[in-house]
Parts: sequence; structure tokens; C-alpha cells
Amino acid sequence: MIRILLADDQRLVRAGIRGILDDEADLHVVAEASDGRAAVAMCRELRPDVVLMDIRMPGMDGLEAARRITADEHLAAVRVVMLTTFDLDEYVYGALRFGATGFLVKDTEPAELLHAVRVAARGDALISPSITRRLIAEFADRPDHVRPPDQRLDALTDREREVMRLIAAGHTNGEIAARLVVSPLTAKTHVSRIMAKLGARDRSQVVVMAYEYRMVSPGWLTD
Repeated sequence: MIRILLADDQRLVRAGIRGILDDEADLHVVAEASDGRAAVAMCRELRPDVVLMDIRMPGMDGLEAARRITADEHLAAVRVVMLTTFDLDEYVYGALRFGATGFLVKDTEPAELLHAVRVAARGDALISPSITRRLIAEFADRPDHVRPPDQRLDALTDREREVMRLIAAGHTNGEIAARLVVSPLTAKTHVSRIMAKLGARDRSQVVVMAYEYRMVSPGWLTD
């Protein structure tokens, strides 16, 4: 059973999403929060598998709440998916930098919402949709988002750098394995080592870092 926390200041939005989720046998909404502060407190108390978090809420917004959740080592297993009205939203980019698993536009289709929750619960990043990669490319390409050299990158092998670029292009472990002609287990090991060396919470942070350190450019994006 995937346990979900809904955080949105609009009651009708929460009710609509809850109705979709609770109709599924493997999904269960354990609580609802109307602001970021309550969402953080409920996360610490209930330890849900996935948080669906509105990015703009009164008081503590979703960005700050996501930052606090992803920074809490006791909540390392909690996956945060941001909800937004606009697909190209710099607040979403900031949340991905903090370690949010991905984002959904609020008018997404129910099937896509259900798929996203299940993907997030597995620990996979929601980086496959072209819209997510476009968001990262849009904001990471700005001069003020370019990071100075980082010694952690020096610890990566040439193969790990190649795998990191493929992660940034939205490829799954299986697709990476096929491209590099290695086993899926080997690809998964490479990904795990990259995340450990970079101190990344999940694949989304690896993607953001790949763009900010100019390891990839928008030309890598594929649908």
C-alpha cells in the first residue's frame, strides 16, 4: 500500500485528487494539509511514502516545505512531488534542486497522476516527460544558476560521467544498460555510485546537477 499525504490550500483540489487516489486498491491518502508547515509536521509524524505538494500556499509555501522534508535525514524515504499550475515554474526548478522527485501540472489526467505516484513511490524520478526536462533546461541554462567547479565531480569515472549524461537525458536504467551494452544491474550500480558520490537524494538532483555543471545542454533532450 502506497501511503500519500496531500498538501494544498484549496479544499476542492484536495478532494478531487483524493477521490482519484482512494479509488485505487494500492493507494491510500493518510492525511491532508492546507499549508507547508502542517505538511512538514504531518510528514514527520506519519512518514508517508509520497507527498503531493502544492507549490504555492499561504504561510509556508510548498518550496520551503519541500526543502525541509528533503533535508531531514529521518524523511529520506519520503518522496515529494510538486503540484503546480504552470509547467515552466521557477519554484518547481528550485524544488528539484532541493531533492523533490518531480512535478505534476494540476490539470494532468488522472491516469498520469496515478502513474506519477507509483513511479515516485518506487524511488524513481519523474524526469522522463519532456516537459520536466524542458523545465530543467530552461532554468539551469541561466547564468545565475551555473555552479562553480565541484570536487565531487572529479570523483566520477569517465563511465559514470557518461551514465550521468544519460540520466539527464531522461533514460531509465534499462535504457542506459541497452545503450552501453551492459547488464541492468551494472547500470543500476553506476547510478547508485553517482548518487552517492554527488550526495544526491535521487535521480532528479542528478539531472539538475548535470545541467548546472554544464555536463549536458538542452540539445541532449529527447521526447
